[in-house]
Amino acid sequence: MKQCYFSENNIKHIDYKDTEILKKFLNPHARMISRKKTGVSAKSQRQLAEAVKRARYIGLLPFVAR
Repeated sequence: MKQCYFSENNIKHIDYKDTEILKKFLNPHARMISRKKTGVSAKSQRQLAEAVKRARYIGLLPFVAR
């Protein structure tokens, strides 16, 4: 079983402005990768989803990659 990336690296808060970390959890089509594949905990996945949505709304991440 995979260890949660955020607890492994001692990241308490997932920031929407840190796009490099957020991009690790997006596939080439800019869709979020599931918890099963990434090994992220449920709490971190919820925070990650919120951060990705905020970054998309502001324009830091794309909604769809072409």
